[in-house]
Amino acid sequence: MANREQLSILKQGVNVWNEWRKENQETMIDLSKANLMDANLSLANLNGANLSKSNLIKADLFGADLIEADLREAKLIGANLSKTNLSKAHISDADLSRADLFEADLSKSDLRKTNLSKANLHAANLHEANLSRAWLSEANLFGANLSESNLIGAFLGNANLNEANLSSANFTEANLTYSSLVRAEISNAKISKSRIYGINVWDLVGQFKEQQELIITPREQPLITVDNIEIAQFIYLILNNKKIRDVINTLTSKTVLILGRFALPERKEILDVLRDKLRSYDLLPIVFDFDRPIDKDLTETIKTLAGMCYFVIADVTNPKSSPLELQATVPDYQVPFVPIIQEGELPFAMMVDLQKKYNWVLNTVTYDSADTLIKVLKPLIIDPAMKKRQELRLIKAQEPEVISGKDYLEKGKE
Repeated sequence: MANREQLSILKQGVNVWNEWRKENQETMIDLSKANLMDANLSLANLNGANLSKSNLIKADLFGADLIEADLREAKLIGANLSKTNLSKAHISDADLSRADLFEADLSKSDLRKTNLSKANLHAANLHEANLSRAWLSEANLFGANLSESNLIGAFLGNANLNEANLSSANFTEANLTYSSLVRAEISNAKISKSRIYGINVWDLVGQFKEQQELIITPREQPLITVDNIEIAQFIYLILNNKKIRDVINTLTSKTVLILGRFALPERKEILDVLRDKLRSYDLLPIVFDFDRPIDKDLTETIKTLAGMCYFVIADVTNPKSSPLELQATVPDYQVPFVPIIQEGELPFAMMVDLQKKYNWVLNTVTYDSADTLIKVLKPLIIDPAMKKRQELRLIKAQEPEVISGKDYLEKGKE
């Protein structure tokens, strides 16, 4: 219960209170259960004070010294705590909903099970704070320092964590539904087993230390987990966005990757013929021209494109880099590859080896002109590629045969 004499002094104003504190620095301050609703306590020296279970609803504590203060179970709804020093304060189970904590120092404070919903924590210092099981729904943590903080089991639904420092923070089993972490620093942070449905994670800085079993579905839907927060967004969109599923289905059922060197005019003519004719068969050509400068690694780019395509046409006429890219790509993807080559030229030496080793590399088709290529495109390129694609699908769908060791031994005895 609050000390009546101390409470009386405090109600005389902050200046009177601060002067009294200077003269009574060793006195224990007990303001527990005090009714200080709407009180003006701006810049008050409440260092180490016991304010547990006190009523500080809408109180003005701007710039106050609350270092190591006891605010357990206190009501601070809508209070002004901006620039307040709450370092090492005990604030567990308190209600700070809608409180203004702009640039407040909450470093190493105990905020377990504290209600901070809709609180303004913009640029607040929460370094090493204990926020386990705290309620931070719709809280504004833009630019806040949460490094090395404990957020195990915290609820951060719709919270704004954009540009926050989350390095080495522990979000294990936290609820981050609809939260935003744009440009947040996440180096060495832990986020495993958290709920991340609807999370926004553009341009994260650093890498999570732990991010296993992330739950990407809302509570009312069957549990689906992934082990990467950035992939999580993509997977959920695929599962729940018909347009994206349609795009992916279109890519894998209609897209044809064309590889080759098309800088010279005569090579450009071949490219134009291929593209136009493929479109007439309701296919979508994607061109990879080896002559064009590109910043990304060629092999990785081709692998990405090939993995999304229905089949690949590789023009190996006058090859330079393309043989190396095909040798690196063909073994990893069971996608039909159809080599084509100008009449009179020989395929590169490794082409025969690729065709012998991987049955999805089809026979090389030669052409003496663009007109010939148009005429043989369907019977010698498109049809065989589609047939091979279907064969590969059937093979992938087959169940492997199970051999019983027991039956084998029993047959041997007969």
